[in-house]
Amino acid sequence: MKRSFLAPAFLAIAAVIGPAAMARANSSPAQIIPLYAKGTVASLGVPETRVRQPSGEPLMFNVSEPGLEVFRPAPGTANGTAVIIAPGGGFVALEYAAGGTAVARKLAQHGVTAFVLKYRTIRSAADPMQLPEVHLREMELIMARAQSGVPAEVPPFAGEPHAIEDGERAIAIVRQRAAEWGIDPRRVGVIGFSAGAYLAADLAIGVKASRPDFVALLYGGLRTPVPADAPPAFIAAAADDAFQPDDAVLLYNAWHEAGAAAEVHVYERGGHGFGLMRKGATSDYWLHELIWWMQSRGLIARENQGDGQ
Repeated sequence: MKRSFLAPAFLAIAAVIGPAAMARANSSPAQIIPLYAKGTVASLGVPETRVRQPSGEPLMFNVSEPGLEVFRPAPGTANGTAVIIAPGGGFVALEYAAGGTAVARKLAQHGVTAFVLKYRTIRSAADPMQLPEVHLREMELIMARAQSGVPAEVPPFAGEPHAIEDGERAIAIVRQRAAEWGIDPRRVGVIGFSAGAYLAADLAIGVKASRPDFVALLYGGLRTPVPADAPPAFIAAAADDAFQPDDAVLLYNAWHEAGAAAEVHVYERGGHGFGLMRKGATSDYWLHELIWWMQSRGLIARENQGDGQ
């Protein structure tokens, strides 16, 4: 199996990127609220690494100090809703800007207090382009599943258990500090992209006390069993997703069959990882539809209505 994939970053992060095309990111780390006290979480034994794709988007590898970055609405505009954003990257890296900070800034414009979750990844080599063997095996399974056309639940990824711990901890912190941030602790949601959507689904069906109050699952995959009292789910993906062409429908069916509320959008085009990138397709408008869905559920006041992007 080749060690890079001619597709957007999903679970395979080496997408159309060679070592020579990546440069060390020069930006200083953002101010982040640690999820745990210093030394509580075991180090991966290698330093956290940040590199830039040719597009300029940063990737973060070897994360062993998880945290939350806060994006607060302008004074007087907060509506009490909070969203924790889980970036994608196959549990090997985090697409921290495209699937994190960029979305957080958009949501803050609509009165939402947004948090980007920097969750733990699995260990990579000093050269992050030398992808871990376990990740390559996971990608082989994903691609074989997509090519077979047989719907099936993907086994847990190597980095998923630690990410779930971090997600549960993040929800607990946001609820505990809700008064400080002007948040209603009963209106804390999670938005996940790709691997982050697997994480969001895990949290939505997990321990009841740690479940978010709503979720948005963007080009993620199935996690079961879905309980009848699972939080409402907004689900979106593209039909031409080379990695997961059917998972949005599988997710919707699992929520619907459980009797839980869900809405699904399957766009004709957009591929995997469309995020906020303009592609001249209807997938360009997923954030509009998420904003409208949140308005319909009373999570964003209608007087804050905008075009979503």
